[in-house]
Amino acid sequence: MALRTIRTQGDPVLTRTARPVKAVTPRIRTLIGDMLETMYDANGVGLAAPQVGILKRIAVIDVGDGPFILINPVIEETAGEQTGDEGCLSAPGMAGQVTRPNYVKVRALDMDMEEQVYEGEELLARAFCHEIDHLDGRMYTELVEGRLHEVKYEEEEEEE
Repeated sequence: MALRTIRTQGDPVLTRTARPVKAVTPRIRTLIGDMLETMYDANGVGLAAPQVGILKRIAVIDVGDGPFILINPVIEETAGEQTGDEGCLSAPGMAGQVTRPNYVKVRALDMDMEEQVYEGEELLARAFCHEIDHLDGRMYTELVEGRLHEVKYEEEEEEE
């Protein structure tokens, strides 16, 4: 596995629609592994293939319960509403208020091209929507209510 370069806002690849995956080839498996490694290295909770310059409908998400690998994901159902700060690895150091569904049901293929149905609430629901938006060439910055603001993350202090 290898770290991939995360494309940032302004890169035209982030505005294009990703193409469906027809088969999980060794290259696709490598891409997914690289995406997970890149997401974890950047302390993200999600990453879509276009963010690393690949126009394939693949996203990886991990909000702390282990990774979800979504191939050709489709949102089937949503309910409720949540508004909160949202950020993106493709807009480093920035965040903004975005309203998303509080519950999301997603149908996607796994690494074996088997159909799976995933349900998520709160942060996971937000992540599903955010990453699927990337696959459709949209960034969260288009949905921000008000202005973007800078975010500074404090370094974790080492215990003595």
